[in-house]
Amino acid sequence: MYLMDPEQDGIELQERNMDGFDNTMEALLPTLVRDRTTHTIYSFHCIHNLEPYIVIQGIIIQPVCMTQSLEYRKPCVCFPQHQQRTYDYVLVADKVEDQEHPKFLKQVAFIDHLRKKNMKVTKIVHVDKVFYGVRAPKEIFDKYRYLLKVSDSCNWSGDRKCGRIPHSTRIRVVHYILHHTHINTGENLRELQEKGVFEATFCLHEMNKQKVLKQKWARWSALCSTQPVDDVRSYFGEKVALYYLWLGWYTILLVPAAILGVIVFLYALAFFNTSPLIKEVCESDTVMCPRCDKWCQVWQLRDTCTYAKVSHLFDNEGTVAFAMFMAVWATIFLELWKRHKAMFVSKWNVFDWCEEEEELILGVVNDPDCHPKEFRHSYLRSTLVLVLVTLMLVLIIGLTQALVVFRVVAAVVLSEGTWEFVRDHANTVAVMLGAVLHYITMQVMTRVNKTVAFKLCEIEKTQSMTATERSFTVKMFTFQFFTLFSSLIYVAFFLGRINGRPGSYVRIFGKWRLEECHPSGCLTDLFIQMAVIMLLKQTLNNIFEFIVPWFKSKFRRNTTKKLERKSGDCNKNACREEEKRGHDPCDICKLHDWLRNYDLNDVNFFSLFNEFLEMVLQFSFTTIFVAAFPLAPLLALINNIFEIRLDAIKMVSLERRLVPKKTNNIGIWTKVLEAIGVLAVIANGLVIGVSSDFIPRLVYRYHYGPCANGEDNVHYKDYRNDVDYSLTSQFWLIMAVRFAFVVLFEHVVVIFKCIAAWFVPDSPMLVKNDRLKDKLCRLKEELQDMTYRQSTDV
Repeated sequence: MYLMDPEQDGIELQERNMDGFDNTMEALLPTLVRDRTTHTIYSFHCIHNLEPYIVIQGIIIQPVCMTQSLEYRKPCVCFPQHQQRTYDYVLVADKVEDQEHPKFLKQVAFIDHLRKKNMKVTKIVHVDKVFYGVRAPKEIFDKYRYLLKVSDSCNWSGDRKCGRIPHSTRIRVVHYILHHTHINTGENLRELQEKGVFEATFCLHEMNKQKVLKQKWARWSALCSTQPVDDVRSYFGEKVALYYLWLGWYTILLVPAAILGVIVFLYALAFFNTSPLIKEVCESDTVMCPRCDKWCQVWQLRDTCTYAKVSHLFDNEGTVAFAMFMAVWATIFLELWKRHKAMFVSKWNVFDWCEEEEELILGVVNDPDCHPKEFRHSYLRSTLVLVLVTLMLVLIIGLTQALVVFRVVAAVVLSEGTWEFVRDHANTVAVMLGAVLHYITMQVMTRVNKTVAFKLCEIEKTQSMTATERSFTVKMFTFQFFTLFSSLIYVAFFLGRINGRPGSYVRIFGKWRLEECHPSGCLTDLFIQMAVIMLLKQTLNNIFEFIVPWFKSKFRRNTTKKLERKSGDCNKNACREEEKRGHDPCDICKLHDWLRNYDLNDVNFFSLFNEFLEMVLQFSFTTIFVAAFPLAPLLALINNIFEIRLDAIKMVSLERRLVPKKTNNIGIWTKVLEAIGVLAVIANGLVIGVSSDFIPRLVYRYHYGPCANGEDNVHYKDYRNDVDYSLTSQFWLIMAVRFAFVVLFEHVVVIFKCIAAWFVPDSPMLVKNDRLKDKLCRLKEELQDMTYRQSTDV
């Protein structure tokens, strides 16, 4: 049994076996607890008919909760702590010589307001920069802990217990105070940064913990090792830890999906040479209509033999089963994730944590006379936001139509070119060029979407930062989803179906014929589009995501080294001796530490959001159109293995420390993932039933049988009468079968999804029982505290 949390400073514990211990015996059973610094021996005692207590120099400090099964919890012992030497935050500003300059006056005003809140501010002037080290007093965290204890939802957090304040908690509290401190002009820290009063604000990396994370986690050689999620949580907070926990779980669950996708691909590869449908295409003498107006000539259907074989690799019977599996897999993944997450948030004591309530607590800690930001709803603002969102979506869809026009024009230009290979494959090359242009459009629109979503959140005037984050996430994901998938939706469901017929083609501006599906099927175009976007997006994004911060860090590091050399050196041995006595290090040591953090790349709210958005969009690609690209889970799996280490290295070594946030889930992203799961059912049903040739092949195989060869007419791909081009009975039969398949597919998959969601509980029974014992333990502690206070009052 351990009597203290081993992470608390200055305490060394001795383990003692308490099996068979009788709590009614009057004899004292001591267990030694030694303070490493003072070498004072303390004792743990059991008092007659009471729960065990910690006794320090004859004074009962804190009761230890004991459950009915005589399993002991770690007691909370309040030992004297050394003076906190670590600075919680650093502000950097340009040195201003003119003391009447507005920037200088605002700097002084802001620092004065911090000092009025009893914040210790250390100023160090170095060359042309001014560094302010900010450290919060103990009283602020005493208030924070007390308010956590009396709160409705945050009262079982580990932060409320006595002992050393985790540095992640110190950073979070000070971050809130800094960003909610206003000078006399009403400007806050963010507005002062925008006006150049302060150049940078950041919290400091802890070198020892940073080194441990680099050894365990943030290095390429740890590619296949497990993630130290508890260490990540201790350093970066629960929000970052849950991101990596989710990403790791998603990567693990991609393994069966990737294996099955490869099996489906290999199955098609093994049998496409013996497929009677492919054999008919490859041996056909059918002459097809020209694919363009001027330079194109009639062509033989057997010319598409190779494309027909490639199309069969992802448009076959196995694809239907795989699409159904992926739709159910998405639900099982989310349900298992909820269970996996529940074990960790229970272990971290944040199961019932409420971010809005913590904001209220931090507001009271910052200003006891603060007023709550009341809930408001304005129909005018909501209508305005809805209209602006609609206009933004119309703009995004308009860009998709521009890509369609580009592909049409590119196909015409390429078909009239002098390069024979490009001329013969003009449509395919145009689709690939369109996919590349689509990728470039995505990169540009990502920045535009982010700005628009943020401005819309400002119009809404949400009640809290958490509500703002939820609103921003929904809007940003919606914009990004339409940016990425509008082109794919067009290719999947409209390409080749609205282009007309011979003699009556649909033309853009009355000049260019609307593009048609690839001769081997419309799914080939969707496959090419998805393959290009996934490969480009994942590969290039990862390259730029790592290379750009790495070069920035190297460049800034060279600049900072010059500043460090100008700051001089100190007597390190003397500094260490002073630190052992509980004193601050010298200004030179502090400045070197601040400069090392200053030269790292800046971080903000969007840093973690961008990582989540990237992975959720990848999840969309992996599930929504997986029927057209069964290898998508495999590509996602390979990407994620590298993505985890890339993000870890970037976060630990190349960027300033993220402000640790406490939470108990991944927020609105859970709802977004559930919505994607529903869209996956609808999209895959429509892709198989409408876009692919799976249904026409079935109808042909079981209703019409092998077709006759040797016709001399020129053909085109459609179901029309060769006299007046009216739709034939085959068209209506296949349309009916397509519709019936989509309805049947979606209902069957939805039923399986509901069964899977019901069958897998959100929380394991172990977690529920532990929480029940925790609540009982807390009630006992409160009762014992009351009994003790009454006895001391007497």
